[in-house]
Amino acid sequence: MLGQESVADIFHEVDEEVRREQLKKLWERYGTFIIVGCVLIIAAVGGWRGYEWWETKKAAEAGAAFEQAVTLTEAGKHQEAEAAFGKLASDGTAGYRVLARLREAAELASTDRAAAVKGYDQIGSDGNAGQTIRDLASLRAAYLLVDSASYADMLARLEPLTAPDRAFRYSARELLALSAWKAGDMSAARKWTDMITTDPQTPPAARSRAEVLSELIAASGKG
Repeated sequence: MLGQESVADIFHEVDEEVRREQLKKLWERYGTFIIVGCVLIIAAVGGWRGYEWWETKKAAEAGAAFEQAVTLTEAGKHQEAEAAFGKLASDGTAGYRVLARLREAAELASTDRAAAVKGYDQIGSDGNAGQTIRDLASLRAAYLLVDSASYADMLARLEPLTAPDRAFRYSARELLALSAWKAGDMSAARKWTDMITTDPQTPPAARSRAEVLSELIAASGKG
């Protein structure tokens, strides 16, 4: 007569045999798919690591190219710098492309103001650039135009930038006040100087300039 322990051993061995048979059948049926799945996972991980390495390498190359172009600017080699920024604007990584386009337009400003304004306008209307970058480009274009553009044109360009949540609102308000004053529209100039001086967050330098312009408006007798 078998003891209780021997019976338990027999059942355990039978259970193990059944599991092995089940695993064998599963492997025969799905083994190929399991191997393929493992290979795909390994390939995907390797591909992602390779992509990360490539992105890091491209970013490092773009950073070095940007620094080299800046060095050319500082050395007064503006044509070479313009070409370097232009190449980076086409071939660089996403972040450096936008920065390079801004610097390229800045280089153009000294030789071809219309082309510089066009470059800034393209950045200002580029939905892929961040809002702050677009506003900066629009503001720089306005600086180039303030002595030649009409107040109506400046207003169309800059009024959206004067909203309380925009990063360059103080500079935009200043430019509009100056443009209105140059155009002889003292009422509009007063509107913008008042907006600057009554805003408690206005930087001290901008407030001082607005106060000076307010005095000029008052002296004209038309404000």
